[in-house]
Parts: sequence; C-alpha cells; structure tokens
Amino acid sequence: MSVPVQSPTSHAASYYAASSQLQPEYPVLLGELSCDVCVVGGGFSGLNTAIELAERGLNVILLEARKIGWGASGRNGGQLIRGVGHGLDQFTPLLGSDGVRELKLMGLEAVDIVRQRIEQHAISCDLTWGYCDLANKPKDLQGFAEDAEELRGLGYRHELRLVQPEQMHTVVGSDRYVGGLIDMGSGHLHPLNLALGEAAVARKLGVRLFEQSAVTRIDYGAQVRVHTAQGSVRASTLVLGCNAYLNNLNTELGGKVLPAGSYIIATEPLSEELAHELLPQNMAVCDQRVALDYYRLSADRRLLFGGACHYSGRDPQDIAAYMRPKMLQVFPQLANARIDYQWGGMIGIGANRLPQIGRLADQPNVYFAQAYSGHGLNATHLAGKLLGEAISGQHRGRFDLFAKVPHLTFPGGKHLRSPLLALGMLWHRLKELV
Repeated sequence: MSVPVQSPTSHAASYYAASSQLQPEYPVLLGELSCDVCVVGGGFSGLNTAIELAERGLNVILLEARKIGWGASGRNGGQLIRGVGHGLDQFTPLLGSDGVRELKLMGLEAVDIVRQRIEQHAISCDLTWGYCDLANKPKDLQGFAEDAEELRGLGYRHELRLVQPEQMHTVVGSDRYVGGLIDMGSGHLHPLNLALGEAAVARKLGVRLFEQSAVTRIDYGAQVRVHTAQGSVRASTLVLGCNAYLNNLNTELGGKVLPAGSYIIATEPLSEELAHELLPQNMAVCDQRVALDYYRLSADRRLLFGGACHYSGRDPQDIAAYMRPKMLQVFPQLANARIDYQWGGMIGIGANRLPQIGRLADQPNVYFAQAYSGHGLNATHLAGKLLGEAISGQHRGRFDLFAKVPHLTFPGGKHLRSPLLALGMLWHRLKELV
C-alpha cells in the first residue's frame, strides 16, 4: 500500500510499524545466485509460497523491493475472514457445481492455514477469534441467514449466530446497523507481526531472503533470470507475488489487477470501559456497503477504523481528516478521542473478485498470485499452499481449478482503467441509496 509520506527503506508510518516486533535486516542481493524457485514479493503471497516450497525440499530465493511486509501485507485491517472471492456461483458454468463447492471449501481452509502456521511456529501476532458481518439494511440480514445455511451445509465447524436488531449493542455500540452474523471461526490479528514471523520461519527453513532488491528485468525461458540493480538470480521456476505493486514488471498480469486505495486511522488507547462500549465482544466487524467500513480493537485498546476504498488512484491529502468523520458517524462517542496514526495504501482488485492464481500461458515455468480484492490475509496463505502443491507436483488439481478461470484485462490501459472503474463504483454506490 502507498502512503502520502514514507521512506522506501522503512515500513509505512502505521500503528503496526510502531508496535511491531524487532524487524531484522535482510541483505541486498549482490552478484549472481541460482535456485530452484525465485519468488518476487515479500508479502504474504511470496512468504507463504516460499515456506510451502521449502517445506517440500526446494531451494528458494525471495526478492523484496523494499522491506518484508512493506505493502498491503503489513498495513491491512488485520481481519482474518473466511472465504475467497465474491459470488462464486457465477463460475458454475465453467467449473461445475463440484468445482464451485471446492472453491468454497478452500475458502474455509484458507483461515485454517493461517491458524495452523501461527500455532505451529508460535508466531506472536495478537490472534483473536470472533468476527461479525454488519447489516446496513434488512435484506443484508436475510442474506446472512442464507450464508449461514450454506456454511453449515459445507460442514463449517465454527459457531455461526444471527444477531437481530435488538441484540446489536451486544456486538457494536452503534445505532447504525440492523443486524449481523457472528462467525467465531474468523477473527483479527497484527498483520505486520504475522509477516515478520513468517519471514523468520522461511529463513529457518533455508529460504534466502533479500530486501531492497527491486526486480528491474526478467529474462524468460527454460531457465529464468531475474535482474536487480546489483545482482541476478537464475531459477528453473519463477513466482510473481507482487499483487498491487507489480507495476510494469509484467504487463500481461498488471492489466488484470487494479490497485485500489484503502485507508485506516488508529485512535489513542481507549479506557477499558469505552473500548467495551464500542466492541463488547472484541470482534472484528465489517459492513456491507460498496465503500465499506471495517474496524476492530488493537491489543492495546485502540480503535483501528478503515475503509473508503478508492479506485481513483489519488490518495487523500490528510487521511485522518478524511476518515475521522466516517468513524464519528458510527461512534459519535469518540468525538474527543485523539487520532495517533493514519496510513493507507493499495489492495489489488480483479474484475471478477476471484483471486488470480495461475501461470503464464506462454511461460509455463512462471506462476503468479494476485488480486485478492480485500480478502488477502487468508487468500494469500491459500495461494501459497496451492503454488507449493503445483510447483512440487503434488495435488495439482486444486491449483488447476483456480488457473482454469479466465481473468479480464481492465479496459483503458494504465492511465484510464482507474477512472473508468471509479465511475462504475459510483453507480453501485448510487444504487445503495435506492
């Protein structure tokens, strides 16, 4: 994610960076190296792909242009929510009902991958269980009832509970919502600490990690050569896990993912009484609007309030001034609360909202994962597992299910696709008012 002021050699000036564990320095790539698999991108996609491959005995090098977790992986809302994609039934003509059911089951598995990685390696990242979808309109609540029924049909083993309007203050201290769906199999965590912990896991497994090593050119072929300013890597296989920060590294993939801005503010630490009033069960929550609000409490009782997804490509000059009125619409009782941190950046959006996990048609040794459309915390971990399975020759069918789905290249080219999509999203926001 990009923020108004930041150094390319450090993390964004976020609450996460200020409260993160010690951040080790990984070296800059110097000279020529070789490996089985070169992974480009030091966020959740790249880190988890590297872990999965190293666990299967492959020799892996990971290149990060800035710092591990510098992008969306280290700055997101920290909400760990079940599911991948939106409206998966749209893919039934292509994948069949069994294929769509498999996608839905993998969306549940994705959270378990995160859970297991944290538990297995004792990663300290404030993992807290409990999440609630918030209904803005009565029809949202009806949709939640249908979602709960479907999840139970899939064998979902965690508690699901519909919250009626008169019960909403047991979940959130606001009059803004008309119901909700509690899911105790989803939750929230400190994303930068998770990324840093996973980098330590990768290094322990033998992955060679390099920071401040932006890729400048890729020579494709049976052996891929990846160039940086001061070195290069030769590899049999390449994985591109840059998501919204792919830039011009590969124009074919870049045209299929749209960087969209999302922004977060963090209050000063709140009293126990006020924090309990806002979120009595310490759940992460998210509403159902196009320009959604999502928020939660941090481990030190700050309210982390995010949303305002921007497709225009232009960040607000003052994130706090932009986001604070939105927060006060939900919680007017925070009128006197100080804002200690403000930050934002880019998430990757795909046209059909399904994560793009596949390989290049004309370069079968080049794999990619991107366009998580706001569900990156769990979907990246699933992507890493699927890439690990495919590249090592195990269980390739799960990877092929995602790879079979075609993905639209956004019209308008680099300069017009964001304004065109912004107009489209404005139409959806106007429809919400009807």
